Amino acid sequence: MPVPYDYYRIFYYVAKYSSFTHAAAALHGSQPNVTRTINLLEQELGCRLFERSHRGVALTPEGERLFAHVKIMQEQMQAAEYELSSRRSLHSGQVAIGASETALHGLLLPVLRDFKRRYPGVRLQITNHSTPQAIGALRSGLVELAVVCTSCGEVAPPLSERRLRPFRDVLVAGPDYAYLLDSPLTYVQLARLPLIGLGPDSSTYGFYAQLFAEHEAELRPDVQTATTDQILPLVRYGLGLGFVPEDFAREALAKQEVIQLELADPPPQRYISLVKDKTRPLSVAAIEMERMLREASG
Repeated sequence: MPVPYDYYRIFYYVAKYSSFTHAAAALHGSQPNVTRTINLLEQELGCRLFERSHRGVALTPEGERLFAHVKIMQEQMQAAEYELSSRRSLHSGQVAIGASETALHGLLLPVLRDFKRRYPGVRLQITNHSTPQAIGALRSGLVELAVVCTSCGEVAPPLSERRLRPFRDVLVAGPDYAYLLDSPLTYVQLARLPLIGLGPDSSTYGFYAQLFAEHEAELRPDVQTATTDQILPLVRYGLGLGFVPEDFAREALAKQEVIQLELADPPPQRYISLVKDKTRPLSVAAIEMERMLREASG
């Protein structure tokens, strides 16, 4: 039968302190129990592990070899116990999150601020991804949570998705396009104008490509950006028209740096969503982050 782990744990403390008495005190046990356990361990292994004398105990050569292995095992177990204990108390640890640009600015940033104020000892690892990249990082175990825009079908078991907050995009342009304010635009008309948007590796591109196709038009951006927050500066400089979340555009619209154009059929509402892998247990820090995200979404 396998030797019980507790035998090795008691052996570690006897070897560490070179004393049955001190080992018993460290283990909050009795000396007779420690002595009995060491005798059983020696019987199981078929060799003497300690030389006893009136001055205490010393490891035999066999005991030295065993201690070299048990020391590593015990120290690793202690480190694991400390890490888990720290995570339980949220005094340390780490939570890794993959976030799309829209989700980061539309919901996640204030939650991160509040989380860090409450739990300053927890490290945050935030990776800025497109939605498909964030979902891929989640599947690979590189992040514990993904906070992304409407996923356009990327989420499938064992992943689960929870919608947190709705948002709408608005179509904006520089002042040079004020002549387009006369009447709502169709997607066919929009497809003939210079457009600024995200690349094909984003869920936003897939969302609008499908939307244009439903209106018998083709989405072909003249300028492609890596992130949503790059669209508005390009629009300000008159490089084309772009869809951005309403929150992103509010300040620029108030300052009249850009104008909002009307569409005959506005884009449907989208969502910022929380995605996780149901087969992987979350750390305590990630569980708390999830709770705060749900709370922030109302």
